[in-house]
Amino acid sequence: MSSFKKQTVFITSLIVLWYSSNIGVLLLNKYLLSNYGFTFPIFLTMCHMSACALLSYICIAVFKIVPLQRIKSRTQFFKIATLSIVFCGSVVGGNISLRYLPVSFNQAVGATTPFFTAVFAYLVSLKREAWVTYGALVPVVTGVVIASGGEPGFHLFGFIMCISATAARAFKSVLQGILLSSEGEKLNSMNLMLYMSPVAVLFLLPVTVIMEPNVLDVIIPLGQKHWSMWLLLLMNSVMAYSANLTNFLVTKHTSALTLQVLGNAKGAVAVVISILLFRNPVTFVGIAGYSLTVMGVVLYGETKRRFK
Repeated sequence: MSSFKKQTVFITSLIVLWYSSNIGVLLLNKYLLSNYGFTFPIFLTMCHMSACALLSYICIAVFKIVPLQRIKSRTQFFKIATLSIVFCGSVVGGNISLRYLPVSFNQAVGATTPFFTAVFAYLVSLKREAWVTYGALVPVVTGVVIASGGEPGFHLFGFIMCISATAARAFKSVLQGILLSSEGEKLNSMNLMLYMSPVAVLFLLPVTVIMEPNVLDVIIPLGQKHWSMWLLLLMNSVMAYSANLTNFLVTKHTSALTLQVLGNAKGAVAVVISILLFRNPVTFVGIAGYSLTVMGVVLYGETKRRFK
């Protein structure tokens, strides 16, 4: 019984840390990009990836949380690099959208990930689901359309970036299943992050220099004026890695289905907290649309499980 209690406490602590990391990094992204005059989403993403690269190495090579998996071929490396660039696109797009959209609407759009995953799975690998599963995606999309019409803070460019980020995130998951499908090339998520993160930093560095050339000229004086900005940036970057680490650990110690259920609830929790913190106006139509999307996501997960 003592062992069972310890296991329960351990898993509960993991879930709390996973929630805190995911919601924390989302809210800190919004706070940094909206409240400090810190208007550099690409540089912010590069900070996240740098932290992921360093902390992945420490967790795997030093603390040996999981065994180190080696890259076995140049082909495998190019596949990982491709995933890294697609992943960068999703994170950068999401961060850019937070400059223009409230977190609540950002989460509503992000909940349509299953729709894009199903579309890309069919287009790329001709993988079909049962018709009832596709039918469950109708309320997912309908809910976002309704939420968009009832969103007081709607911004077209922010919406396009958020949709693009959601599509890129879905494309990355489909691509990962295809590119690293052979037993010899499969990597667990922690090792995959270890190799993806440095590639992402190398990719984002020239992009930052070209698209955000004045980043250092702005953030250094900003940091001298607001010392707390550096602390928040550090916390934000560490949370970005913690979100990936706890995502892996929760899946390992529970199941992918549990993670999916928790993820659905996480979006709703993030929406409530963001509304309380940022006081962004919401309408009954917007809430109804988001609720319909979440119900559609839950229904999609259930039908996919039953009609494999």
